[in-house]
Amino acid sequence: MQLRTLKSLLEYALFIPVNRIARGLSYRGAGKLGSALGGFVWRCAGYRRKICLDNLTHAFPGKPQPEIRAIAGGAYRGYGRALMEMLWSGGAGEEELRSTMTLENPQVPLDALARGKGLILLSGHFGAWEFIVTSMSLRLGRPVIAIAQPQRNRYIDAVITANRNRFGSGTVTMHQSVREVMRLLRAGKIVGMLGDQSGSRESLFIDFFGRPAATHRGAASFSVKCDTPIVMFFFIRQPDGTYRTVYEEVDRKGLTGTSEERIVELTRRHTAILERYIRQHPDHWLWMHKRWKHTEFYRSRADDAGRFDSAGQSVL
Repeated sequence: MQLRTLKSLLEYALFIPVNRIARGLSYRGAGKLGSALGGFVWRCAGYRRKICLDNLTHAFPGKPQPEIRAIAGGAYRGYGRALMEMLWSGGAGEEELRSTMTLENPQVPLDALARGKGLILLSGHFGAWEFIVTSMSLRLGRPVIAIAQPQRNRYIDAVITANRNRFGSGTVTMHQSVREVMRLLRAGKIVGMLGDQSGSRESLFIDFFGRPAATHRGAASFSVKCDTPIVMFFFIRQPDGTYRTVYEEVDRKGLTGTSEERIVELTRRHTAILERYIRQHPDHWLWMHKRWKHTEFYRSRADDAGRFDSAGQSVL
């Protein structure tokens, strides 16, 4: 047996009891357990703690360190909660899943969908982002097909994919996404995606919390090519552990120029909306992600080319 396969099986053996425990708990119980586990990782394990604090310090340069650390701790607890709630959802019924959220303005995505061009539901790793496929599908009364990054461990990936592919919803892997997403949108379907993971060095670099960040062009590219509206969504955690879901359509008015210029501008617009909601609820976002890992490469490239505007911002 190959070492990689053995490692995957050992990880899966550890995952199985955690998954069973999450499914056996109530929704609130799973959330509390996840929050406690996230808090433990923050206090004791130190996983990506330096990255998290560095990201927060750059994003909020005026905040004192005690406040920065409080936000970081909240982000770890929120991440743990989101993971345990995702596992819990795999064994939950329709009514249980519907009860996890309230929709503040559901007419926004429904009106956009009614235009007959499909719909892109876009967000980031904010709140309970995994609920986009199950709970949101049930609450909207429309199946959502999500673009998903396969897990490295194929055994765990199979469980998570099965959780997502319930109640008529489904997933499309990134490897097959372009052609399949185009087909789904042209058929008037809802496609969900997260747009805040770091892109490659060849991606668009968009200002995000004052620093250029490599940003995937996928959502904007699909929108321009298929004339599809983009609606941002945000799961905002409430005191009782449920989520208030807010929708905001990305303004596509005034987009001019070439397709590439429209894609760049639309990416700027949806990134700005994401930043605004993160600023309002900073503990809801995944600050331990290496979101700005290519920033220095971009700045050095811009500096070599001497292409900065009067404000000192790169215009590459």
